[in-house]
Amino acid sequence: MTDVLDQSEVDALLAAVEAGETSPAEQEPTTRVFSRRGGTQTDAEIRPYDFKRPERVSKDQMRALESLHEGFARNFGALISGFLRTIIEVNVASIEQMTFSEFTHSLPNPTCFTLLEADRLDGNLCLEISPLIIYPIIDRLLGGSNADLFIPQRPLTAIELRLVSKIIDRARTALGESWEAVVPVQFLLQDTESNPQLVQIVPPNEVVVDVGFEIKMGNRAGTMSLCIPYNIIEPVMDKLSNQSWAAYKRNRRDAALRQRVVHRLEPAKLIVTAILADTTITVNDLMHLQTGDLILTEKPAGSPLTLMVGDRRKYIGHLGQFKGNRAFKVARPLRPKDRV
Repeated sequence: MTDVLDQSEVDALLAAVEAGETSPAEQEPTTRVFSRRGGTQTDAEIRPYDFKRPERVSKDQMRALESLHEGFARNFGALISGFLRTIIEVNVASIEQMTFSEFTHSLPNPTCFTLLEADRLDGNLCLEISPLIIYPIIDRLLGGSNADLFIPQRPLTAIELRLVSKIIDRARTALGESWEAVVPVQFLLQDTESNPQLVQIVPPNEVVVDVGFEIKMGNRAGTMSLCIPYNIIEPVMDKLSNQSWAAYKRNRRDAALRQRVVHRLEPAKLIVTAILADTTITVNDLMHLQTGDLILTEKPAGSPLTLMVGDRRKYIGHLGQFKGNRAFKVARPLRPKDRV
């Protein structure tokens, strides 16, 4: 720790400055930068650089990764909210570069540490979920209320790992949908470990990107960390630049949303009705209708019919028979000028 001067030493120092024996300039030496051609450069900008922790990912690329995983957080929160039947909030808390050894030493032991394999990328990702939130999730799956839940300091059992795998599967799905923006990739569950320091997917001094998430479920909260080694994202770093990422968000978001909506609506069932004719009758005629009565319309018998989808007129066609059943043959879509 820094020594603290007492009052007598402070007085002696002030007296020496007033007497001219010590000058403030001598106390703060000026930093000089020398060039190869000789001479000094006093206007050069000096920035500290740590060779043990080089920043290999630019700030624009870090912002692109943050935006990408914000989408993952929203999708993942929606998936597990529906699975657990309760509101789950997942938010990006931090994103930073560090070495792999610093990442593993920052995690608790034991914890839920999962290795994910990317089929289109060379290497593995690490997904860690804190015991502070993983045990409340397990308790929720088993019908508990999380009121007086005790967080044990032990590795997950086989039954608990089986339950957690349901959460990991949804995380893999959401992660694949988010990374589809950069490269179509499918994440596969490779292994699960309780001690992060026993896992060595890259050298200890390799640069990784640590994306930290905050998960909230009722009165419970915990963290989740996604470790992305640099050698995995190095081939696709050009796609993470600011301009290309902005172009992706403009062009691909609408297409992906349209494809998702179409995929969800394809199995939906609709009521289709063929309208033979329209006419009007009086209430008196309606009250006296009997079996065998004929209702006359102004529509010719050979004119085309209208097919309604739900409550909207959509197509023009003709009524017929197919394999012993009544059928409607679509001729063309209904146009605005058609009077049917």
